[in-house]
Amino acid sequence: MGIFDFLTTKKQTANVAKDRLRIIVAHERAGRGGPDYLPMLQRELLEVIRKYVNVDVEAVKVDLIGEGDNKVLDISVALPENASQTP
Repeated sequence: MGIFDFLTTKKQTANVAKDRLRIIVAHERAGRGGPDYLPMLQRELLEVIRKYVNVDVEAVKVDLIGEGDNKVLDISVALPENASQTP
């Protein structure tokens, strides 16, 4: 019965690998759902904000959120506590 256990284990491993691949593919497809202009929009917003306040690159987040039939552009800017102005 040792050889049959080996074949059963291999089949279970293949199913686990297949399920993991499905999860990875679904995750990749979800990440590509946003428009191509979002990264450029985020960079440009960061440039404009930096004219007035010193902020980090990670301070500006731009996301597109689907709400029913509509899409909402969500822009989040984390300002530092001591927001010093730049000339």
